Amino acid sequence: MISIFTTFTNPESRNDPWKEAMNCYEDFADEVIVSGKDWPYEFTWDYIGKTFQNGFNQANGDWALRMDIDYFFHENDFDKIKMSLQKFEDYPAVSFPQYQFFNSTRYQLKTRLCIALNKKKFPNIKLNGGGDLCLATLDGKLIKPQDVPSLNYPIYQYDSIFRTREIIEEDRARFARAWFRQFNTYEPRGGPENKEAYEAWYQDVKKKIKYHTHKIKISDHPKYISEKLSLLSIDQFGYNSFGLTDEVKPSFLNILKGKKEMYLGSYLINKKLH
Repeated sequence: MISIFTTFTNPESRNDPWKEAMNCYEDFADEVIVSGKDWPYEFTWDYIGKTFQNGFNQANGDWALRMDIDYFFHENDFDKIKMSLQKFEDYPAVSFPQYQFFNSTRYQLKTRLCIALNKKKFPNIKLNGGGDLCLATLDGKLIKPQDVPSLNYPIYQYDSIFRTREIIEEDRARFARAWFRQFNTYEPRGGPENKEAYEAWYQDVKKKIKYHTHKIKISDHPKYISEKLSLLSIDQFGYNSFGLTDEVKPSFLNILKGKKEMYLGSYLINKKLH
C-alpha cells in the first residue's frame, strides 16, 4: 500500500494547482492525506515540518510520500515508481530528481529529494531536519539523497507558476515573517513587508533561472497539469517568469552542467551504494 500526504490552506486564493495535484495523487496512491487546512496566517517556521509530520503519522501505507501541493509525478512513471519502491524495501527512503519550473518551457534539475519514506520498516522517521526543519530524519540524522537509492523518475515542481505578483508578494512576506520568528533574521527573505520580500524572491529567481537549461513541450508535462499550463495569462508568473524568460539566457557552460547532472547524477549515487 502506498500513501501520499500533502498540505494546503486556502489553495484557491493562493492559485495552487491543488485540484490537478489531487487528481494525480489519487490516480497513483492507495491513500491521500491532506493536513494543514487550518494553517494560521501568521505562523512559526517549524510549523511546516510539524504539519508534514501530522500527515506522515496518519499514513497507513508501507511507503508514505510527502508531496507539496505543486509536486506532480508523470503518469508514465507510476508503475516504474511502484516497482522501485518494492525493489528498495530495505531502505528508509528513496530520492527523486526535482524538476523546478518557473515557466512551462524550461526547467532545472534543482536537487534530489527524499520524499518517499519507508514507514513500514522505519516508522520513527521524523520531518524535522535540514535548514528548513522539514526534511526527513532517522534517529536524529538527516536522510541524505546520496545515502539512499536515487530514482530517475522526476518530481515536476511548479513553484509559483500560477500566481500573480500580488499573490507572490503577500505569500513571500508571510513566509519571511515566519522565518524571522524561528531564526531571528530576515535573511535571505528580504523583510516583513510585501515589496521587500518579493524583491528578495525575485532576485533569487533571477539567479536560478539561468540554470533552467532543459527544454520541454507542454504536451510532455504530466497530463494533469498540461491544460492549466496552456492557459497561463500574462499576469501569472509562469507566462514568461515576469519577463525573465527573455531577459536571462542560459550559458553554454550551464547547459553542459545541466546535461551532466541529468544523465550522471543518479547513476553515480546508485553506483556508490553498491
